[in-house]
Amino acid sequence: MTPLTRADVAAMIDHTLLAPEATAADVDALIVEARKLGVYAICVSPSMLPVRAPGLVVATVAGFPSGKHHSLVKGAEARLAVDQGAAEVDMVIDVGAALAGDFNAVLSEVITVREAVEDRAVLKVIIESAALTDAAIVGACRAAEQGGADFVKTSTGFHPAGGASAHAVGLMAETVGGRLGVKASGGIRTAQDAAAMIEAGATRLGLSKSAAVLDGFAD
Repeated sequence: MTPLTRADVAAMIDHTLLAPEATAADVDALIVEARKLGVYAICVSPSMLPVRAPGLVVATVAGFPSGKHHSLVKGAEARLAVDQGAAEVDMVIDVGAALAGDFNAVLSEVITVREAVEDRAVLKVIIESAALTDAAIVGACRAAEQGGADFVKTSTGFHPAGGASAHAVGLMAETVGGRLGVKASGGIRTAQDAAAMIEAGATRLGLSKSAAVLDGFAD
């Protein structure tokens, strides 16, 4: 495998600020840092939209972080975010539905959000992999694909069960078979963490500590 360069990894990063105490000034600082680091996108809370970030993709979240929002609320939140300039939406599934094996419920809510944003945005589906069994991870990924998602994503980074793991990323990548992207997010704080996720099959990384991670890769 060709060694990953700093630029290779930066091009995969959603530079993320989803802390509930974040201010408009914090978002401005995030954008400045994102440009300096050369990352692909920024990801901010929907209440912070709209933001001006020329040269960067703007991503946001829906049903975050619990996923226990009505699917119509998730859809409305996603549609409003896109109307306010978001090009990508990371939605949280009802994790309990996936744990219970009710993948039709997961499918239904993914379809609802997909229809709400139409083809105007990239849709990533957060399955909270650390809280799921392997079988539930597979079922949730299949439902996400069937519902029209563009990516499956490991984690919100807020669940007590933990964030991304190379095992979950590998299972997700195997399930979607290159037809969808795989975003690893949650607890990725070092270059070694990032490299492990990419080797497992991640095609996008959600990071809040992007600078520290990128410092571990050679130019």
